[in-house]
Amino acid sequence: MVTVGEFCNRSVVTVGKTDTMLEAARRMRVHHVGCLVIATKADGRVTPVGIITDRDIVVGVLATAREYLDTIQVADLATEPLVTARENESLADALARMRGHGIRRMPVVDEKGALVGLVAFDDILEFLSGELADLAALVDRERRREVERRI
Repeated sequence: MVTVGEFCNRSVVTVGKTDTMLEAARRMRVHHVGCLVIATKADGRVTPVGIITDRDIVVGVLATAREYLDTIQVADLATEPLVTARENESLADALARMRGHGIRRMPVVDEKGALVGLVAFDDILEFLSGELADLAALVDRERRREVERRI
């Protein structure tokens, strides 16, 4: 069983709740990411409290409130409630929760709720397609071996 902690991307770009939407967009551009985890920092731990995506910015702000871009804060756009995955849960369980909530990205937390990574639907899809390709190759290899034995 593959766990979320084994699979997730542990280089997570974060943003604060009071940062502006423009700052969030700049961070996405600089780090080449499609989402930022909104986090608080306390007691040496980073704790996720929300998530903001490039789609939130485009659909939620640019399409409706261009004249207010410099005053909109990240917290105004955060997806709530935040859905997270525990690093020790199975990837299959995390995928089921993502599907159930209609989300494509999910912060991964440790047993204390601290941010440790991010799991994305695109990464899961890439992983599963590789697994399926390996299975298809196995079936083909076994078929060829059987043909060779019978000749």
